[in-house]
Amino acid sequence: MNPTEFVDALQAHGIELNQHQIAQYQRYYEKLIEVNQVMDLTNIIEQDQVYLKHFYDSLTLAWADISLQDKPLKLVDVGAGAGFPSIPLKIAFPQLKITIVDALQKRINFLNDLVIDLALEDVAIIHGRAEDLGKKGSSYRESFDIVTARALKAMPMLVELTLPLVKVGGELLAMKGSRVEEELKAASQAIPVVGGQVFEQVNVDLPNGDPRTVVIIKKAKGTPTKYPRKFSDIKNKTL
Repeated sequence: MNPTEFVDALQAHGIELNQHQIAQYQRYYEKLIEVNQVMDLTNIIEQDQVYLKHFYDSLTLAWADISLQDKPLKLVDVGAGAGFPSIPLKIAFPQLKITIVDALQKRINFLNDLVIDLALEDVAIIHGRAEDLGKKGSSYRESFDIVTARALKAMPMLVELTLPLVKVGGELLAMKGSRVEEELKAASQAIPVVGGQVFEQVNVDLPNGDPRTVVIIKKAKGTPTKYPRKFSDIKNKTL
């Protein structure tokens, strides 16, 4: 998927990019490849693959939940790595208020530089862990409309790490591949324990046929104060 095909594919979903936004995606690609030479940000470096498997893939969230396209939602991206999916979403939908959380300082430095380079506003970059931000007493707990994570953890761990950050009535947008049904089954007990309810599974397969599903988990009730637990407990004894 070259940049022109990327723009056309978004048009097919009713998303129109202006020239400034198109230039921002190109600069994002250039910055990613430049920094990737000295820091391991991604194994995907060919332009066509970056546009397809990073940029386009990130934007599939916007047709799984169309409110991302025009509402000033507060979105937190947990374990964003090189900025996926939150930065591609922010470029296309600048009204979004983005918070990015990552535990590695080198990635935080890259993201801070990227946000400045792309002249993005309303983007906060936090060096930290989701289980710390979501704990009782944190100002971030249950403060976001949407939480998302891409290739972070399997669903049972993912919901405990992320749903405590979401306000009641908000949602987790979980980006999953071919094992989505297996993961949902494994998380069938964990999801309601932390206040969630599976709302919908939206098929967003990539144009090349790669399977993609966005699982929308609504925050139906407040998360009990004992969650999230310490990461070692989440990892060693999933709900």
